[in-house]
Order: sequence, then C-alpha cells, then structure tokens
Amino acid sequence: MKFRLIKGSILLFAIVLINNGCKKILEEHPESGIVPSFFNTASGVLGGISGVYNDIRSAWGTEGFTTEMVAGTDEHLAGASASGIQIHNYNGLNGSNFGAAWGTAYTDINTLNGVLQYGQSIDLPDATRKQYLAQAKFLRAFWYFYLVQTWGDVPLHTTFITVPSQADSRQPVAEVYAQIIKDLTDAAADLPNTPTAPFLGKAATKPVAQFLLAKVYLTRGWLNNTQADFAQAYTICNDIIANKATYGLDLWQDYGDAFNPANDYGKETMFVSDHSNDPKYGQYTVGGAASGGAAQNLTPWFYIWNYPSNSGINSFKNGSGALVNSGTSGMVRDAANGRPYIRIRPNSYLWTTGANTGKRYILDEAFVNRTNDSRWDNTFQKAWICNVNVSNTSTAANNSRGISYTLTAGVDTAVWIPDVEVAGAPQFDGTRPFKGIIIPPSLWTNSYFPSVKKFMDPSRGANFNDPSTRPVVMYRFADVYLTAAEAYFKDNKLTEAANMLNVVRQRAAYRKTNTATQNAAAVAALTITSGDVTLDFILDERSREFYGEWQRWLDLVRTRSLITRVKAWNPEAAPNIQNFHMLRPIPQSQIDRVVDGPAFPQNPGY
Repeated sequence: MKFRLIKGSILLFAIVLINNGCKKILEEHPESGIVPSFFNTASGVLGGISGVYNDIRSAWGTEGFTTEMVAGTDEHLAGASASGIQIHNYNGLNGSNFGAAWGTAYTDINTLNGVLQYGQSIDLPDATRKQYLAQAKFLRAFWYFYLVQTWGDVPLHTTFITVPSQADSRQPVAEVYAQIIKDLTDAAADLPNTPTAPFLGKAATKPVAQFLLAKVYLTRGWLNNTQADFAQAYTICNDIIANKATYGLDLWQDYGDAFNPANDYGKETMFVSDHSNDPKYGQYTVGGAASGGAAQNLTPWFYIWNYPSNSGINSFKNGSGALVNSGTSGMVRDAANGRPYIRIRPNSYLWTTGANTGKRYILDEAFVNRTNDSRWDNTFQKAWICNVNVSNTSTAANNSRGISYTLTAGVDTAVWIPDVEVAGAPQFDGTRPFKGIIIPPSLWTNSYFPSVKKFMDPSRGANFNDPSTRPVVMYRFADVYLTAAEAYFKDNKLTEAANMLNVVRQRAAYRKTNTATQNAAAVAALTITSGDVTLDFILDERSREFYGEWQRWLDLVRTRSLITRVKAWNPEAAPNIQNFHMLRPIPQSQIDRVVDGPAFPQNPGY
C-alpha cells in the first residue's frame, strides 16, 4: 500500500490513504491532537492503520535499523565506512547508541490501541469493520514481537493513552507473548485470504498473520523448550502451505526471480513496507538524493564497496600481500551498480587458528556448494563492466602486464571479484593479462568485497543518489518452509524437517541457464536426509536463503546461538560479546523519561 500521512505531535494525525490499484482517495483534515472520537469514524480508523504502515518505513530499509538486524552476527563484518560500529563489535554498546525504533513502536501501539478501543462501533459493514480491526491487531502484534525479541520484558500497553505520563514499567516476556498470540489468532480469523481493498499491495492477510503466529510460537518455544509451541508452529506452516493456491502464494522456480523488481508484489512476497517516488505518498523527493536518517529504502547501498574509487586498473599487491589501488579507475558511479555506502560486508575472514582454520564463513560454511546452489550467484555481484573508456600504457606506473591497451565501456570487465583464488591476480588471469583487475577472496577486505545485488533498484534512472522506491520485502513464502523445518527439528521430527528444507534447497538448485539434466543433477546434489539436519545446518540454510534480509540477529537470538556463532566466526565481535548481549540495551531516552514511580530498569550488563 502507498500512504500519504500528515503527522502532528506524539501520536498520529491524519490522513490520506491510497492503495495499489485503488481508485479512491480518502481525505480527512489533519488534527492537532487525537481524542477518542477520532477513532469513531471509518476514516479515523483507516488513518490510524495507514499511519502505522507508514511508520514501518522508518525502520525496515533504513541504515540504523539494518545495522541493528545484521551487524555483530556470523554473516557480516563492518565495511570500511560502517556506522554503528558498537553494534558490529559490541564494544561500548549502550542505550545511547541503540534503539531508534523503540519510540516509533510505542507511538504506533498507542495509535492501534485507540483504533481497537474506539473503533468497534464505526459505521461500516461487519466484515469490513472486522478487517480493519484485524489489521490493527496484526500490527500491534507485529510491533510487540519486535520489541520482546529485542529487549525481553517490555511495557505492555493495550489501552489508549490520552494523558501524558512519566511513569512506566516492564511486563514479563510471558505476558507479552500471550498478548501477541491472542492478537495474531484474532487477526488471522478476520483477515481476508488475499489483499482486499482498501488494503491492497502486500498488506497483512490471513496467511501473513498465520506466518507471524507460527514464528511467534517457534520463538516462544525456544525460550521455554515447549514442544507444544513447536507443534503449533509447524502445524500452522503446514496449513499455509496446503492452502497456498487459495492465498496466491508460492515459490518462484528460480531463486533470483524473488528479487526481480517486477516480482516485488508477486507470489513469493507475503508482506512489504511500501515506498513510492510520488512525493504525495511518501518521503521521497525526486532528484533530492537521500540521507541515512530518513524513512527511505536505502537497502541497495549498504552492501556496496567503493567501486568508483578503488577500481584502479593498475592496482597491485604490496609486500604484505594487500591490494593497493593504483591507476585510472575503470568505473564511475552509476545507477546500475549503485551508490556505495560501504557499511556492511560479507564475513570473508579467513581463520588461521581454532576449529575453523582455513575457512571463511560466507564461502566455506554458508555458501559452500556454490556449484549446485544458485543463491550465491543470485545474491552477490561478481563482475563490474567498465562504464568509462580507459587507456593504459605499458609504461604506466604499476602496470605489470607489459602491454598497452584500452578498456572499452560496456564491453570490457573493469573488476572481477571471483569466489575462488585466481593465479596472477590482480592483473593476470593465470598467465593471461587481464584488462581490468581481479580481486579473489585472499584480497577481500573491508574495502574490497562482492556487493549484494538482490536489492538493487534499476528504476532510479540517472539519479543514482536517490533512494530506492522498491518495497522492502519483509516476509517471503520461503520462510514458511524454513520456519516449519526449524520447528520440526526442535520437536525431533528430523525427516519432516529435512523435507521442508529440501523444498527450499531444490528450488535453489534450479538455474535458467542449465539443461534439464544439469538441473536434475543439482537437485540431487542439494537434497539432504534427516541425518543432515542440525541446528548449524538450519542456520547456514537461513544464511543462504535470507542473506541481508533483516533476519540474522533475530535468528541467532531466537535459537540461542548468538554467542557461540559469533565467537566461532566473527573476529570483530568475538572478543567483546557476552551472554547479556542476547538482549539489546533499553534506549536511554526511555529510562530518562520515567521520573515518576520506580525507575525504569536497564537490561543487565549495560
């Protein structure tokens, strides 16, 4: 859905909602403050819901929130221009440098409480009213699930607050989960099977609420080691899968098609945060570039190395074996290759001691079978085609090729970042002179690494500094299978877990460029049995499937694996991470605001 919202003070004020394909625009005058009567009208209820959908943009797809979701895990290391370095290395992480989404979540929860408390009697047909209230319940559960996973005990408010208060307290995790489960159960009962006006696009539907409910049961099950919760999780997932045709959901045959912009609202996409290049319906100014703090989708940029500045055609290895940039660059910044923020890079650290000696997590553990598994090639960009003509002479400084030549724009490869070692790199492919440069894994650093390409936005045209207007895809249908697999694993049903994993793995074996025989061979190579199913295997599978998709920190926390996986694979974070890092620090602003009654407690260790 696309929304236009006008905001007033601490809550939400008003209200224009437009949907993909919807012909009508609902308009209301902005309010200077919300009172209960605001939610006694259909437009007020709709405005409250649309405002919460709008606010999700201020988290998913933004720089700070993306860092919170993926940094300091086994998958990622800090890029050369990383922000939030304390989140990457856990050195000095505290409530002053974490938790921007806390305030947004509670503002939205209060808005939704108003919708639910006063919207019961709005003048609409029963089915429509139920859908509106179900949307509100889903969104309240959505935010509380984020809060409880991130901070543990949190304030639990279910009534509309109209009078400011400087008192607050935290409620036990068990109570928060009970409320989340109730809200999602109710929402799933009243939401439509497929997007229905006015909530079109990829807003919440019955299967979306069911999926989130399954993930909630799975997460609570890990906390309490409760088999009943695991059984609930895989039972719900099985129901979604059995009814996928009814819900209009399925996997694309080719993994890469899940990230084709033409398929952003397609059958594999379950739930998104919308963006638009129409300034009436978003926070986007065409040609205005973007800043990291705005509620804009900047996802394509975070994982991009500085290809315009570090692609000198005569780059060489120094005496220490490090790559030194030299010569004229074979690349200039363009829309096709994206705006390099250099914030986050794949974890390619080569371990020389310990159990993982000789291994790089991203190459030798997560994406180890790159021959048969298409997800490496569909996730990472390996070649940069020269976009500027460059001449190189045999006598140019640091040109070891011994020849003069021209690098032709649109034809020659300026940079090749292969996933295997290449003799002669960076200037030779074996004994053959290479016009551009080759950067194999041994030369990868926080400045040189393969970029993530699955979020790229070709629609931005010539203004490559504008934010992306692609939706941020938050839930994909593939996760239904992997959530079921994890729940089956925890219930010691390993055959069923392997069956679920195999659906996703066998899809990953398919390549459009392969023959039927080659695809069949790849499927056979990737098919696993119950004996292969371990927690580490499941976590590696989630790396392959969801790399960079705002899941990793939550995956490791949910499975109680954060400490062991970080110590095993992340050299930046391993020296500092401690058990208390399984929860994030309560934002200092929240603690400071509670001045009436008991002080608001910080999480232990911070």
